[in-house]
Amino acid sequence: MKTLDKIPTGKIERAGKLVKTGVKIGGNYVKYYGKKWVDPEKAKQDLDQDNAEDIYDGLKSLKGSALKVAQMLSMEKNLLPRAYVDKFSLSQFSVPPLSAPLVRKTFKNYLGKYPEDIFDTFEKDSINAASIGQVHKATKDGRQLAVKIQYPGVAQSISSDLALVKPVAIRMFNLKGKDSEKYFKEVEHKLIEETDYVLELQQSSEITKACAAIPHMEFPNYYPELSSERILTMDWMVGTHLGEFTKTDFDSELGNRLGQALWDFYMFQIHELRKVHADPHPGNFLVSPEGKLIAIDFGCIKTIPNEFYVPYFELAKSENINNDAVFMQKLYELEILTSTDTPEELTFFKALFKEMLSIFTSPFHKEEFDFGDDGFWSKIAELSERYSKDEQIRKMNGNRGSKHFLYINRTFFGLYNLLHDLKAKVRVNAFAVQTV
Repeated sequence: MKTLDKIPTGKIERAGKLVKTGVKIGGNYVKYYGKKWVDPEKAKQDLDQDNAEDIYDGLKSLKGSALKVAQMLSMEKNLLPRAYVDKFSLSQFSVPPLSAPLVRKTFKNYLGKYPEDIFDTFEKDSINAASIGQVHKATKDGRQLAVKIQYPGVAQSISSDLALVKPVAIRMFNLKGKDSEKYFKEVEHKLIEETDYVLELQQSSEITKACAAIPHMEFPNYYPELSSERILTMDWMVGTHLGEFTKTDFDSELGNRLGQALWDFYMFQIHELRKVHADPHPGNFLVSPEGKLIAIDFGCIKTIPNEFYVPYFELAKSENINNDAVFMQKLYELEILTSTDTPEELTFFKALFKEMLSIFTSPFHKEEFDFGDDGFWSKIAELSERYSKDEQIRKMNGNRGSKHFLYINRTFFGLYNLLHDLKAKVRVNAFAVQTV
């Protein structure tokens, strides 16, 4: 794979890169308008494919928060055209790495020494490169280590990158008014946290210690003396990326075991720790040769405040969804409905969220749930497709819900997708018994 000798770090330089991408997209639309009269469906597929490739190609050279947004969007399998999901999912663990000279220079800037001065061996070519950093294999004192190095300029460019991405996001998600700012501030806050490897090391150590009792889970050890604000060193874990594993011919027993471990891992964090690994994409998990699930990245941890946790999970109960008074009260508590809504908006969004929650919370209504059931996914996809084409919803304010929905919904969407890929049947409340 081609390596990068330089990453644009200046605001003007990064903006210029996105402007070039915008020009390419404009050209794609010109081609689309010329084709759609002949074959509208094929023309739209070609447009999605061309746009996805041009957007991804523009973002991958910028890395950082711009590419992280693509990674987040790739998890929304039922909200984006397939071409975008396929292309953006590459940002999870397959993007052009930094060249060896740039790695060496970056390492010296971050730790004050070159890699060969610290480790017994250090592989100059990265093992995997993602949105915020890339991983190199190293050894020290007989230990096999993974060393994550953050890309230059990523932390400093978060605010300006999001300012560039914001107009696109506003159009995509139909956000209106100044209230949308709370969502962008939440994303900015979490991305800034993800660039702080001292914080990640602390969070990693705390959560892995708390979750150590969960069956069929493994975690790396972390090494503070070999880490810094922009470099993180941990054990090298042997395994297959979960996304690659789910494409193999694995047996159902193993799929169920890994799915149960994943479910228990998330439920224990949410209900017992009230904080959660809010980045459940396949690049953050491995399957060991012994068939255990390995969690390897704790950069994005979302704390769940009590005022959100309580009404959120009260709406996971079918009796509350079907109790009109309780249901309305919880929608107001979660800022889904507001005092400024018109009667038309109240009626529309009440019906929308009742249907949505009835489907999305259905795993919590059973002792055992089959995430491999295509019927469950068909309902989610059908609902998403129907409302994405609904003209009425585009006329209304899309600012719906507490800012905490952003990462909690992202967590559940990602978790459900991983469990679906594993075709896993899980015991919904087993985590409470296994981790006592």
